[in-house]
Amino acid sequence: MRAYLNTYTHAATLAFFRLAFGLMMFFGIVRFMSYGWIDKFYIKPVFHFTYYGFSWVKPYGVFTYAAFIVCGLSALMVAVGYKYRLSIILFFLTFTYTELLDKTTYLNHYYFVSVISFAMIFLPANAYFSADAYKNPNKAFTQIPRWTTDILKLLLAIVYFYAGLAKLNTDWLINAMPLKIWLPGNADLPVIGPLLTKQWVAYTFSYAGAVYDLGIVFLLLYKRTRWLGFALVVIFHILTKILFPIGIFPYVMIVASLLFFSAGFHIKVLGYIAQLLKLPFNPSAEARIKVAANTPLYNFKIAFLAAFILLQLAFPFRYLFYPQELFWAEEGFRFSWRVMLMEKAGYAEFMVSDPVTGKGLTVDNSKFLTPFQEKQMSFQPDFILEYAHFLHDHYQAQGMHDPEVRVSSYVALNGRLSTLYIDPNVNLAKQDESFLHKTWILPFRDTIKGF
Repeated sequence: MRAYLNTYTHAATLAFFRLAFGLMMFFGIVRFMSYGWIDKFYIKPVFHFTYYGFSWVKPYGVFTYAAFIVCGLSALMVAVGYKYRLSIILFFLTFTYTELLDKTTYLNHYYFVSVISFAMIFLPANAYFSADAYKNPNKAFTQIPRWTTDILKLLLAIVYFYAGLAKLNTDWLINAMPLKIWLPGNADLPVIGPLLTKQWVAYTFSYAGAVYDLGIVFLLLYKRTRWLGFALVVIFHILTKILFPIGIFPYVMIVASLLFFSAGFHIKVLGYIAQLLKLPFNPSAEARIKVAANTPLYNFKIAFLAAFILLQLAFPFRYLFYPQELFWAEEGFRFSWRVMLMEKAGYAEFMVSDPVTGKGLTVDNSKFLTPFQEKQMSFQPDFILEYAHFLHDHYQAQGMHDPEVRVSSYVALNGRLSTLYIDPNVNLAKQDESFLHKTWILPFRDTIKGF
C-alpha cells in the first residue's frame, strides 16, 4: 500500500476530467434553468418530499435561483481551474443542496455527480492546465500521486459493476422486465422502431445490458481492448439517450470513461484545446512532481477517502437488512446504482378523519401535489408516509382533533396486476419515519430472485 501511494502519474488525465466535468455540469445547470424546472419542481409545489434527516433543506422561493446560479458559476470555475478548491466545494454544496430539495426528482446520476464532486475536493485537479497553475507556478505539477486518478476510476467502476449485479434478477433476465414494457413505446423511431415491439429484442437488450455493465470496466482497463470498450460505451449511452429521457447522464458516462485512457491521449486533447483557444501549453515542460506528503493531515485524508470508498462499496447492500422484496418495499433501493430496473405504477387515496367527532373526508391530492409528485408518491412508501404526516398537520391546523390518516393504495410492479400495497387499517399519522422496516407495507405476492 505504501508503494502504491508513492507511485505517480501524469496530471493531464485529472486536468482533462476536471475540464470536461466542469463544462458538462455548467451546461447541465443552464439546461435545467432554461427548461423552467426550478420554478416547476422547487417553487410552485405547495409541498416537498424530503430525504429522511434532511427535512431542514428547503427551497427559498425566488432565492432558490441563486443556488443554481452559484452552482453553474462554480462549475465553470472548476472547468478552468480558477480558485479550484473553493469552486469545487461550492459546486458540491450547491449541487447537493438542489438535489436534497425534493426527492421526487431523485436520479442515480445526480447522486453520482455529488459523489464525484465530493471526491474531487481532495484531488489536485488544478495542478495542470488550469488558471491556478498558470497564475501561481508553485501550484503547477506534471506528476501527481496515481491514486488521485484511480479513485475516480474506482467510483465509476462501482456504478457500472453494481448496476450489472442489480440486473441479475429474474424479472430482468427471465421476464425481460421492464424493457418489455418500455421498448414498444419507441415503436415510431425510424429504422429500429418496428424491432422494438419484438419480445426477442427486449430479451436481447436485457442480457446485453447486464453483460455490458458487468464487463465494460474490464475492457477499459486493458490497453488492447480499450478502444473497443470506449466504442461500446458510446453506442450503449447514445442508444440509451435515444430510447429514454435521462438528461445528460449518457454524456457524463461517456466522458468519464476517458479516465481509463493513457496520459498521452489526454495531453494531445489538452494540446488541441490550447491551440484552438490560443492558450499557453508546453507538454514538454520540465517534470514537477507533487510528492505525497507524509504528514498527519495527508495521512488523515487518505484514511478518510478509504473510508469513503468502503462506504460506497457497502451502502448499496443495506437492503439485505430488510425482510421484504426490494423492488416492492424499496427499503434500501435508492443510492445503490439500481438503474432503470422496474416499472411501477400506483394509486393512493387518502382518508382523513377526526377521532373525536367521527367526521372525515377523502383528500383531493391535486390540492397539495403536482401531477409528477402524486405519481411518484403513489408507489413509494416513504413518500406515502411523509405525505400522510403533512395531511395530519394540515387538517389539524384546520380544526380537526389529532386527525387520523389512512390510505387505500394499490401498486403494480413490472407488469403484474395491481394489488393492495399499504395496510388500510393503519393510522399513518402515528407511524414515524426511521431506518427500520415499515411493517405496514403489505407482503409482495410473488418472488423476484437475484441481487
